[in-house]
Amino acid sequence: MTALSRPNISACPACAAAPAAEAMAERAAQKDAQIALSVPGVHCGACISTVERALEAAQGVKSARVNLTLKRATVEAEPDVMPEALIAVLSRIGYESHELDAGTLSATQTDKAGRDLLMRLAVAGFASMNVMLLSVSVWSGAADATRDMFHWISAAITLPTIAFSGQPFFRNAWSALKHRRLNMDVPIVLAIVLALVTSLWETSLSGHHAYFDAALALTFFLLAGRYLDYRTRAIARSAAEELAALEVPRAFVLRDGEEVQLPVSELRIGDLVRVRPGGRMPVDGEITEGMSEIDRSLLTGETLPIQAMPGQGVSAGEVNLTGPLTICATAVGKDTSLHRMADLVAIAESGRSRYTSLADKAAQLYAPGVHILSALSFIGWYLYSWDVRISLNIAAAVLIITCPCALGLAVPAVTTAASGRLFKKGLLIKHPTALERLAQVETVVFDKTGTLTAGTPELVTLDGFGSRDLGIALALAQGSAHPLSVSLTSALKAQGIAPATLTDLTEVPGYGTEAQWQGRRVRLGRAAWVGAKPGAETAAWLGIEGDAPQSFTFTDRLRDGAEQAVAELQAAGKDVILMSGDTTRAVEALANRLGITQWLAEALPEDKAARITALQEAGQKVLMVGDGLNDTAALAGADVSISPASALDAARVASDIVLLGGDLAPIADALATGRSAIWRIRENFRIATVYNLIAVPLAMAGLATPLVAALAMSASSITVSLNALRLR
Repeated sequence: MTALSRPNISACPACAAAPAAEAMAERAAQKDAQIALSVPGVHCGACISTVERALEAAQGVKSARVNLTLKRATVEAEPDVMPEALIAVLSRIGYESHELDAGTLSATQTDKAGRDLLMRLAVAGFASMNVMLLSVSVWSGAADATRDMFHWISAAITLPTIAFSGQPFFRNAWSALKHRRLNMDVPIVLAIVLALVTSLWETSLSGHHAYFDAALALTFFLLAGRYLDYRTRAIARSAAEELAALEVPRAFVLRDGEEVQLPVSELRIGDLVRVRPGGRMPVDGEITEGMSEIDRSLLTGETLPIQAMPGQGVSAGEVNLTGPLTICATAVGKDTSLHRMADLVAIAESGRSRYTSLADKAAQLYAPGVHILSALSFIGWYLYSWDVRISLNIAAAVLIITCPCALGLAVPAVTTAASGRLFKKGLLIKHPTALERLAQVETVVFDKTGTLTAGTPELVTLDGFGSRDLGIALALAQGSAHPLSVSLTSALKAQGIAPATLTDLTEVPGYGTEAQWQGRRVRLGRAAWVGAKPGAETAAWLGIEGDAPQSFTFTDRLRDGAEQAVAELQAAGKDVILMSGDTTRAVEALANRLGITQWLAEALPEDKAARITALQEAGQKVLMVGDGLNDTAALAGADVSISPASALDAARVASDIVLLGGDLAPIADALATGRSAIWRIRENFRIATVYNLIAVPLAMAGLATPLVAALAMSASSITVSLNALRLR
């Protein structure tokens, strides 16, 4: 099909201007092109400034903004700026980054829910203060027309305030009733509505008492509890969405011998896809051409890159390190391994949502009990007095005085106090029921790479090397992006070693780097390549022509506090299990070092999730601690989960708790704090129960005036809040 050309002659100025306007709009759209990068290493204001300055200094970049909460950089750039160039810029300043598909991610929302609750709380508080002032005048002796005027003014303030501020309770109560169940909001709404109806009736009949102040105080206290509850968790985002966003949005496909850039959604099985060094695999497939090394750590947990050669299979999400590869696609789109992992996470997340919180359990008993007591009070007083007005007043007093505020604050007050305590120790609680689930934990499962260990190789020693060999090794290592070479470069530079002068330096993908030094061939890389016999240790071998090969040995450095955390958990009677996708040798060595008797090596993401499920089916409550993409399904499926702040977005979002620092020691304390929090919550419920045993008979006997009801309700709420503060 060919495009129709526009007529050259037109009497319409708008038609004549249309092509220019369209061109301007197209250019404007191109200027607004945005690139989203996940930057897991961002953790403070200095990091934000460093990353933003580095990105804005890159050619073609117009602006860069970093979101600390999401650990994400959004870059506005010219259309020809490639994400790979920005990733390289961040890599040079020491920040790992990954491209995110901006189309897959939901736009970052402002904190609308929090602002909405805070605004409703402020309105209820302001109105409550004004109505309380009017009520004081009534309690002080205002009578007749003056009392009626104060009551009508109170009504004019209260009705629109309740209609606005009480909406969260009305919506939740209606939702529960539609599904034929009761929650804590049902008796709350009933108490508010009955208090308003009774007060309006009393005011219209020039009655002495009205409950406008009590209805507003009830709304204010409950909104305070709701806001505290909201503040204990971060903005909830879907981990499955984050996983999908990590997929590469574009790919280079060979068509008629030429590279064509296409959206990943247009790839088909059998397409030949070219993946450059530093690029992420966009599809599952088989290597048909090229030699390289592949970093699979994010997907499998393997510490070291693996050698890649024709005939070998690769998975979407793996990173190509050293050489260009051509991949024949065998699975695309929703059929890739990365998408299957996202599906596992989505299933696991839906399973966790079935957890019933302590507040909901209390509501299952409290709501019907309050309704029954209020109904019995109405029926009893009506049969006694045959006066609907008196009976309705007493029924309203029973509903108001039966402590919905204390019960509404019992959980959020404690979780806020406990969250503050843990935050000081470096733990951020994201989910409202995380503390409750943390208190029940019996088994703790740790990932290895990036969780118990730093995930980066660390040089063991330089003993036995001469200055000549170290200079040659540094010159060779500087020519490679391999993790062992990067680690060796840092260690040698820290020792003040100067690089030797080499010629013809080249990197041989999948093997290492080689060059010429004083007419002799020198190599740094795999053992067999330099003529050495591989050992059990992780090592990079230096081969100098005419000399025996020498090895630089590396180890995966333990995270700070790893030994302490494992020891304290075991001392507390918890079962500790190590699960990793790394090799059996590496996992066994770490397990022996930390004294962990149960471990699983070479575990796929499905294996980890299945092991978590098996433990749960055996009656165990499981805490999962992990950081990689291969951990996301297990993190989402565990009863409660923790991930380090350095973890990828997908793993961090799947977790209930984020470890803000690099020290694992606070994990054991978090379990103890969870148990203390549950004890305080149950104490608060007991306080509310004792209060009700005293106050409800007084209300049912007709002895609770609106003043008594308001004071009693406030006293119970303050008592519960003070008890929660003991956690701090």
